[in-house]
Amino acid sequence: MTEQTAEALPTASTSHVSKYTRNQPYLSEVLVNERLTGPDSEKETIHVELALEDGMTYTPGDAVGIIPTNRDVVVEGVLKALGFTGSERVLDHYKVEISLDEAVRTRLAIGKLARGSVNQFAKLCGENAPAGLKALLGVDNKAAAEEYVWGREFVDLITDFPGIITDPQQLFNILQRLTPRMYSIASSQDAHPGQVHTTVRVVRYNSHGADRQGVCSGHLGERCQVGKVMPIFLHENNAFRLPEDTSAPVVMIGPGTGIAPFRSFLEHRQVHGEPGRNWLFFGEQRSISDYLYKDQFAEMQKQGVLTRLHTAFSRDHLKKVYVQDRMQENAAELFEWLETGAYFYVCGDATRMAKDVETALLDVIAKGSKGTLEYAAEYLAAMKKQKRYQRDVY
Repeated sequence: MTEQTAEALPTASTSHVSKYTRNQPYLSEVLVNERLTGPDSEKETIHVELALEDGMTYTPGDAVGIIPTNRDVVVEGVLKALGFTGSERVLDHYKVEISLDEAVRTRLAIGKLARGSVNQFAKLCGENAPAGLKALLGVDNKAAAEEYVWGREFVDLITDFPGIITDPQQLFNILQRLTPRMYSIASSQDAHPGQVHTTVRVVRYNSHGADRQGVCSGHLGERCQVGKVMPIFLHENNAFRLPEDTSAPVVMIGPGTGIAPFRSFLEHRQVHGEPGRNWLFFGEQRSISDYLYKDQFAEMQKQGVLTRLHTAFSRDHLKKVYVQDRMQENAAELFEWLETGAYFYVCGDATRMAKDVETALLDVIAKGSKGTLEYAAEYLAAMKKQKRYQRDVY
Protein backbone atom coordinates (compact mmCIF):
# COMPACT_ATOMS: atom_id res chain seq x y z
CA MET A 1 0.00 0.00 0.00
CA THR A 2 1.27 3.48 -0.89
CA GLU A 3 0.52 6.35 1.40
CA GLN A 4 -2.77 5.11 2.81
CA THR A 5 -4.01 6.51 6.10
CA ALA A 6 -4.09 4.19 9.07
CA GLU A 7 -7.74 5.01 9.66
CA ALA A 8 -8.60 3.26 6.39
CA LEU A 9 -7.21 -0.04 7.63
CA PRO A 10 -8.73 -2.75 9.81
CA THR A 11 -7.51 -3.02 13.36
CA ALA A 12 -4.52 -5.30 13.64
CA SER A 13 -4.43 -8.30 15.90
CA THR A 14 -1.54 -8.47 18.34
CA SER A 15 -0.22 -11.97 17.66
CA HIS A 16 3.22 -10.82 16.55
CA VAL A 17 3.13 -7.03 16.43
CA SER A 18 5.26 -5.38 19.11
CA LYS A 19 4.27 -2.99 21.89
CA TYR A 20 4.65 -0.02 19.56
CA THR A 21 1.48 1.49 18.10
CA ARG A 22 0.32 4.60 16.25
CA ASN A 23 -0.12 6.28 19.64
CA GLN A 24 3.15 4.92 21.02
CA PRO A 25 5.44 4.62 18.00
CA TYR A 26 9.01 3.40 17.87
CA LEU A 27 11.59 6.07 17.05
CA SER A 28 13.39 4.39 14.19
CA GLU A 29 16.68 5.44 12.65
CA VAL A 30 16.72 5.89 8.88
CA LEU A 31 19.42 3.51 7.60
CA VAL A 32 19.01 4.01 3.84
CA ASN A 33 17.07 6.54 1.79
CA GLU A 34 17.91 6.31 -1.89
CA ARG A 35 16.22 7.13 -5.14
CA LEU A 36 15.23 4.15 -7.28
CA THR A 37 14.08 6.00 -10.39
CA GLY A 38 16.55 7.54 -12.80
CA PRO A 39 17.16 11.29 -13.23
CA ASP A 40 15.01 11.40 -16.38
CA SER A 41 12.01 9.72 -14.77
CA GLU A 42 8.75 11.62 -14.39
CA LYS A 43 8.42 9.94 -11.00
CA GLU A 44 10.50 10.13 -7.85
CA THR A 45 10.39 6.73 -6.20
CA ILE A 46 12.59 6.03 -3.19
CA HIS A 47 13.70 2.98 -1.23
CA VAL A 48 13.74 3.51 2.54
CA GLU A 49 15.30 1.21 5.15
CA LEU A 50 14.42 1.70 8.82
CA ALA A 51 15.90 0.15 11.96
CA LEU A 52 13.79 -2.04 14.24
CA GLU A 53 14.16 -2.77 17.92
CA ASP A 54 14.62 -6.37 19.09
CA GLY A 55 11.20 -7.97 19.38
CA MET A 56 9.62 -5.99 16.55
CA THR A 57 8.59 -8.58 13.98
CA TYR A 58 6.58 -8.67 10.77
CA THR A 59 5.45 -11.10 8.09
CA PRO A 60 5.57 -10.57 4.31
CA GLY A 61 2.34 -8.79 3.40
CA ASP A 62 2.36 -6.54 6.48
CA ALA A 63 2.67 -2.75 6.45
CA VAL A 64 4.79 -0.18 8.24
CA GLY A 65 3.02 2.85 9.65
CA ILE A 66 5.00 6.08 9.35
CA ILE A 67 3.99 9.19 11.28
CA PRO A 68 4.88 12.36 9.38
CA THR A 69 4.99 16.00 10.38
CA ASN A 70 3.79 18.92 8.27
CA ARG A 71 6.63 20.74 6.53
CA ASP A 72 7.91 24.03 7.89
CA VAL A 73 6.83 26.25 5.00
CA VAL A 74 3.22 25.03 5.25
CA VAL A 75 3.13 25.39 9.05
CA GLU A 76 4.52 28.92 8.80
CA GLY A 77 2.00 29.78 6.08
CA VAL A 78 -0.93 28.63 8.21
CA LEU A 79 0.23 30.52 11.31
CA LYS A 80 0.81 33.67 9.26
CA ALA A 81 -2.61 33.46 7.58
CA LEU A 82 -4.27 32.99 10.97
CA GLY A 83 -2.34 35.85 12.54
CA PHE A 84 -0.98 33.69 15.37
CA THR A 85 2.62 33.36 16.56
CA GLY A 86 2.53 29.63 17.28
CA SER A 87 3.33 30.15 20.97
CA GLU A 88 -0.38 30.15 21.91
CA ARG A 89 -1.43 27.20 24.09
CA VAL A 90 -4.06 24.66 22.99
CA LEU A 91 -5.33 21.27 24.14
CA ASP A 92 -4.69 18.39 21.74
CA HIS A 93 -7.08 15.50 21.05
CA TYR A 94 -6.12 13.91 24.39
CA LYS A 95 -6.52 17.19 26.31
CA VAL A 96 -2.75 17.57 26.64
CA GLU A 97 -1.61 21.19 26.58
CA ILE A 98 0.84 21.96 23.77
CA SER A 99 1.85 24.98 21.72
CA LEU A 100 -0.12 25.91 18.63
CA ASP A 101 3.05 25.45 16.57
CA GLU A 102 3.34 21.84 17.74
CA ALA A 103 -0.36 21.24 17.10
CA VAL A 104 -0.16 22.52 13.52
CA ARG A 105 3.10 20.70 12.92
CA THR A 106 2.31 17.28 14.40
CA ARG A 107 -1.39 16.91 15.26
CA LEU A 108 -3.56 18.53 12.57
CA ALA A 109 -4.08 17.67 8.89
CA ILE A 110 -3.39 21.00 7.22
CA GLY A 111 -2.60 19.41 3.85
CA LYS A 112 -5.29 18.20 1.47
CA LEU A 113 -8.47 20.20 2.16
CA ALA A 114 -11.62 18.23 2.99
CA ARG A 115 -15.20 19.33 2.39
CA GLY A 116 -15.96 18.55 6.03
CA SER A 117 -13.37 21.10 7.10
CA VAL A 118 -15.02 23.75 4.92
CA ASN A 119 -18.38 23.01 6.55
CA GLN A 120 -16.96 23.16 10.07
CA PHE A 121 -15.11 26.36 9.20
CA ALA A 122 -18.33 27.94 7.95
CA LYS A 123 -20.13 27.12 11.20
CA LEU A 124 -17.93 29.68 12.96
CA CYS A 125 -19.65 32.39 10.92
CA GLY A 126 -23.23 31.43 11.67
CA GLU A 127 -25.53 33.43 9.42
CA ASN A 128 -22.74 35.90 8.62
CA ALA A 129 -20.71 33.65 6.32
CA PRO A 130 -19.24 35.45 3.29
CA ALA A 131 -21.15 34.88 0.05
CA GLY A 132 -18.22 32.93 -1.44
CA LEU A 133 -18.22 30.56 1.51
CA LYS A 134 -22.01 30.13 1.50
CA ALA A 135 -21.74 29.07 -2.15
CA LEU A 136 -19.80 25.98 -0.99
CA LEU A 137 -22.30 24.79 1.61
CA GLY A 138 -25.23 22.41 1.51
CA VAL A 139 -26.25 19.49 -0.69
CA ASP A 140 -27.09 21.73 -3.64
CA ASN A 141 -23.55 23.11 -3.67
CA LYS A 142 -21.71 19.80 -3.29
CA ALA A 143 -20.24 19.95 -6.80
CA ALA A 144 -18.97 23.50 -6.25
CA ALA A 145 -17.45 22.49 -2.93
CA GLU A 146 -15.71 19.47 -4.47
CA GLU A 147 -14.31 21.68 -7.20
CA TYR A 148 -13.10 24.21 -4.62
CA VAL A 149 -11.27 21.73 -2.34
CA TRP A 150 -9.62 19.89 -5.27
CA GLY A 151 -5.89 20.64 -5.15
CA ARG A 152 -6.26 23.08 -2.25
CA GLU A 153 -4.92 22.96 1.31
CA PHE A 154 -6.14 24.51 4.57
CA VAL A 155 -3.95 27.58 4.05
CA ASP A 156 -5.93 28.39 0.89
CA LEU A 157 -9.23 28.35 2.78
CA ILE A 158 -8.06 30.70 5.54
CA THR A 159 -6.41 32.97 2.98
CA ASP A 160 -9.58 33.17 0.87
CA PHE A 161 -11.75 33.77 3.95
CA PRO A 162 -9.56 35.52 6.56
CA GLY A 163 -10.45 36.58 10.09
CA ILE A 164 -13.01 33.85 10.77
CA ILE A 165 -10.87 31.81 13.19
CA THR A 166 -10.43 33.84 16.38
CA ASP A 167 -9.34 31.15 18.84
CA PRO A 168 -6.56 28.62 18.05
CA GLN A 169 -8.54 25.87 19.78
CA GLN A 170 -11.15 26.12 17.03
CA LEU A 171 -8.73 24.34 14.69
CA PHE A 172 -9.41 21.04 16.46
CA ASN A 173 -13.08 21.28 15.45
CA ILE A 174 -12.29 22.18 11.85
CA LEU A 175 -9.37 19.95 10.87
CA GLN A 176 -8.97 16.20 10.81
CA ARG A 177 -6.13 14.54 12.70
CA LEU A 178 -2.76 14.12 11.06
CA THR A 179 -2.80 10.35 10.67
CA PRO A 180 -0.02 7.84 10.02
CA ARG A 181 0.49 6.63 6.48
CA MET A 182 0.72 2.92 5.80
CA TYR A 183 3.26 1.52 3.34
CA SER A 184 3.56 -2.08 2.21
CA ILE A 185 6.70 -3.67 3.60
CA ALA A 186 9.22 -4.40 0.85
CA SER A 187 11.56 -6.74 2.73
CA SER A 188 11.77 -10.12 4.40
CA GLN A 189 12.89 -9.81 8.00
CA ASP A 190 14.76 -13.09 7.67
CA ALA A 191 16.78 -11.55 4.82
CA HIS A 192 17.27 -8.22 6.63
CA PRO A 193 17.30 -8.80 10.41
CA GLY A 194 16.57 -5.71 12.46
CA GLN A 195 15.28 -3.76 9.47
CA VAL A 196 12.08 -2.93 7.62
CA HIS A 197 12.14 -1.64 4.03
CA THR A 198 9.50 0.16 1.99
CA THR A 199 9.06 1.69 -1.46
CA VAL A 200 7.62 5.20 -1.67
CA ARG A 201 6.50 7.37 -4.54
CA VAL A 202 7.24 10.98 -3.54
CA VAL A 203 4.21 13.04 -4.57
CA ARG A 204 4.94 16.57 -5.77
CA TYR A 205 2.61 18.80 -7.78
CA ASN A 206 1.61 22.40 -8.42
CA SER A 207 -1.96 23.54 -7.97
CA HIS A 208 -3.61 26.94 -7.63
CA GLY A 209 -0.22 28.58 -8.09
CA ALA A 210 1.56 26.77 -5.27
CA ASP A 211 3.99 23.83 -5.07
CA ARG A 212 2.52 20.99 -3.00
CA GLN A 213 3.70 17.64 -1.65
CA GLY A 214 2.23 14.47 -0.27
CA VAL A 215 2.43 14.91 3.51
CA CYS A 216 4.29 11.69 4.30
CA SER A 217 5.97 10.98 0.97
CA GLY A 218 7.30 14.54 0.95
CA HIS A 219 8.54 14.07 4.50
CA LEU A 220 10.36 10.89 3.49
CA GLY A 221 11.65 12.42 0.27
CA GLU A 222 12.99 15.63 1.79
CA ARG A 223 13.43 15.45 5.54
CA CYS A 224 14.40 11.88 6.33
CA GLN A 225 18.06 11.62 5.47
CA VAL A 226 20.16 8.75 6.78
CA GLY A 227 20.63 9.07 10.53
CA LYS A 228 17.36 10.93 11.11
CA VAL A 229 14.68 9.42 13.32
CA MET A 230 11.13 8.53 12.20
CA PRO A 231 8.22 7.48 14.45
CA ILE A 232 6.94 4.13 13.10
CA PHE A 233 4.91 1.06 14.02
CA LEU A 234 4.18 -2.27 12.36
CA HIS A 235 0.72 -3.30 11.16
CA GLU A 236 -0.47 -6.84 10.42
CA ASN A 237 -2.30 -7.55 7.18
CA ASN A 238 -3.56 -11.11 7.49
CA ALA A 239 -5.60 -10.71 4.30
CA PHE A 240 -2.40 -10.64 2.20
CA ARG A 241 -0.29 -13.69 2.87
CA LEU A 242 1.92 -16.18 1.06
CA PRO A 243 0.45 -19.70 0.79
CA GLU A 244 0.99 -21.95 3.78
CA ASP A 245 1.90 -24.63 1.24
CA THR A 246 5.43 -23.56 0.31
CA SER A 247 5.28 -25.59 -2.93
CA ALA A 248 2.26 -23.66 -4.25
CA PRO A 249 2.92 -21.46 -7.30
CA VAL A 250 2.54 -17.71 -6.85
CA VAL A 251 1.57 -15.07 -9.46
CA MET A 252 2.20 -11.44 -8.45
CA ILE A 253 0.88 -8.33 -10.23
CA GLY A 254 2.70 -5.26 -8.90
CA PRO A 255 3.00 -2.15 -11.08
CA GLY A 256 4.83 0.88 -9.68
CA THR A 257 5.21 0.91 -5.91
CA GLY A 258 2.82 -2.05 -5.86
CA ILE A 259 6.02 -4.06 -6.29
CA ALA A 260 6.86 -3.58 -2.59
CA PRO A 261 5.15 -6.60 -1.00
CA PHE A 262 6.32 -8.86 -3.82
CA ARG A 263 9.95 -8.01 -3.14
CA SER A 264 9.13 -9.14 0.41
CA PHE A 265 7.44 -12.34 -0.83
CA LEU A 266 10.33 -13.24 -3.12
CA GLU A 267 13.01 -12.54 -0.51
CA HIS A 268 11.12 -14.70 1.97
CA ARG A 269 10.81 -17.61 -0.46
CA GLN A 270 14.45 -17.19 -1.44
CA VAL A 271 15.90 -17.13 2.07
CA HIS A 272 13.80 -20.14 3.13
CA GLY A 273 14.44 -22.09 -0.07
CA GLU A 274 10.73 -22.55 -0.70
CA PRO A 275 10.16 -24.69 -3.80
CA GLY A 276 7.03 -22.99 -5.17
CA ARG A 277 7.30 -21.35 -8.60
CA ASN A 278 7.10 -17.53 -8.71
CA TRP A 279 5.81 -15.36 -11.57
CA LEU A 280 6.07 -11.57 -11.37
CA PHE A 281 4.39 -8.96 -13.57
CA PHE A 282 5.83 -5.46 -13.11
CA GLY A 283 4.81 -2.31 -14.91
CA GLU A 284 5.98 1.30 -15.04
CA GLN A 285 6.56 4.08 -17.56
CA ARG A 286 10.10 3.56 -18.93
CA SER A 287 12.51 0.67 -18.56
CA ILE A 288 15.59 2.90 -18.57
CA SER A 289 14.48 5.05 -15.64
CA ASP A 290 11.60 3.34 -13.83
CA TYR A 291 12.60 -0.33 -13.48
CA LEU A 292 12.48 -0.70 -9.68
CA TYR A 293 14.79 -3.34 -8.15
CA LYS A 294 15.89 -4.41 -11.64
CA ASP A 295 19.25 -5.89 -10.62
CA GLN A 296 17.82 -7.80 -7.68
CA PHE A 297 15.08 -9.36 -9.80
CA ALA A 298 17.61 -10.26 -12.51
CA GLU A 299 19.69 -12.08 -9.89
CA MET A 300 16.58 -13.86 -8.60
CA GLN A 301 15.87 -15.01 -12.14
CA LYS A 302 19.44 -16.23 -12.50
CA GLN A 303 19.15 -18.21 -9.26
CA GLY A 304 15.82 -19.71 -10.27
CA VAL A 305 13.85 -18.02 -7.48
CA LEU A 306 11.91 -15.95 -10.01
CA THR A 307 10.56 -18.52 -12.46
CA ARG A 308 8.87 -16.05 -14.80
CA LEU A 309 9.19 -12.26 -15.10
CA HIS A 310 7.15 -10.05 -17.41
CA THR A 311 7.47 -6.28 -17.57
CA ALA A 312 5.25 -3.67 -19.15
CA PHE A 313 6.78 -0.22 -19.70
CA SER A 314 3.95 1.87 -21.07
CA ARG A 315 6.03 4.71 -22.54
CA ASP A 316 8.56 2.47 -24.30
CA HIS A 317 6.13 1.69 -27.13
CA LEU A 318 3.99 3.68 -29.53
CA LYS A 319 1.00 1.80 -28.14
CA LYS A 320 0.93 1.80 -24.35
CA VAL A 321 1.38 -1.62 -22.78
CA TYR A 322 0.26 -2.47 -19.25
CA VAL A 323 0.51 -5.49 -16.94
CA GLN A 324 -2.96 -6.67 -17.94
CA ASP A 325 -1.76 -6.78 -21.57
CA ARG A 326 1.13 -9.04 -20.57
CA MET A 327 -1.36 -11.28 -18.76
CA GLN A 328 -3.41 -11.60 -21.95
CA GLU A 329 -0.31 -12.37 -24.02
CA ASN A 330 0.52 -15.23 -21.65
CA ALA A 331 -3.05 -16.36 -21.07
CA ALA A 332 -2.58 -20.06 -21.79
CA GLU A 333 0.36 -20.48 -19.44
CA LEU A 334 -1.23 -18.27 -16.80
CA PHE A 335 -4.37 -20.42 -16.79
CA GLU A 336 -2.19 -23.51 -16.55
CA TRP A 337 -0.60 -22.06 -13.40
CA LEU A 338 -4.05 -21.38 -11.93
CA GLU A 339 -5.11 -24.95 -12.71
CA THR A 340 -2.10 -26.24 -10.76
CA GLY A 341 -3.19 -24.27 -7.69
CA ALA A 342 -1.38 -20.95 -8.15
CA TYR A 343 -2.15 -18.10 -5.78
CA PHE A 344 -2.81 -14.77 -7.52
CA TYR A 345 -1.89 -11.46 -5.87
CA VAL A 346 -2.48 -7.83 -6.90
CA CYS A 347 -1.01 -4.73 -5.24
CA GLY A 348 -1.35 -1.10 -6.28
CA ASP A 349 -3.90 1.36 -7.59
CA ALA A 350 -7.52 0.39 -6.88
CA THR A 351 -9.24 2.88 -9.15
CA ARG A 352 -8.09 1.57 -12.53
CA MET A 353 -5.25 -0.95 -12.43
CA ALA A 354 -6.82 -3.48 -10.06
CA LYS A 355 -10.12 -3.42 -11.98
CA ASP A 356 -8.34 -3.83 -15.32
CA VAL A 357 -6.27 -6.70 -13.93
CA GLU A 358 -9.38 -8.48 -12.65
CA THR A 359 -11.09 -8.03 -16.02
CA ALA A 360 -8.01 -9.49 -17.75
CA LEU A 361 -7.90 -12.37 -15.27
CA LEU A 362 -11.54 -13.25 -15.96
CA ASP A 363 -10.76 -13.22 -19.68
CA VAL A 364 -7.71 -15.47 -19.12
CA ILE A 365 -9.88 -17.94 -17.20
CA ALA A 366 -12.66 -17.88 -19.81
CA LYS A 367 -10.19 -18.47 -22.67
CA GLY A 368 -8.18 -21.11 -20.82
CA SER A 369 -11.25 -23.07 -19.75
CA LYS A 370 -13.03 -22.50 -23.08
CA GLY A 371 -15.91 -21.31 -20.94
CA THR A 372 -18.06 -18.24 -20.57
CA LEU A 373 -17.37 -15.11 -18.53
CA GLU A 374 -20.06 -16.37 -16.14
CA TYR A 375 -18.03 -19.54 -15.60
CA ALA A 376 -14.88 -17.41 -15.16
CA ALA A 377 -16.65 -15.38 -12.46
CA GLU A 378 -17.56 -18.61 -10.63
CA TYR A 379 -13.95 -19.82 -10.98
CA LEU A 380 -12.64 -16.55 -9.53
CA ALA A 381 -15.20 -16.66 -6.70
CA ALA A 382 -13.89 -20.13 -5.81
CA MET A 383 -10.32 -18.79 -5.81
CA LYS A 384 -11.36 -16.01 -3.44
CA LYS A 385 -13.01 -18.53 -1.11
CA GLN A 386 -9.79 -20.58 -1.11
CA LYS A 387 -7.81 -17.35 -0.45
CA ARG A 388 -5.99 -17.90 -3.73
CA TYR A 389 -6.94 -14.42 -5.00
CA GLN A 390 -5.71 -11.67 -2.71
CA ARG A 391 -5.50 -7.92 -3.24
CA ASP A 392 -3.78 -5.09 -1.41
CA VAL A 393 -5.10 -2.06 -3.27
CA TYR A 394 -5.50 1.58 -2.36
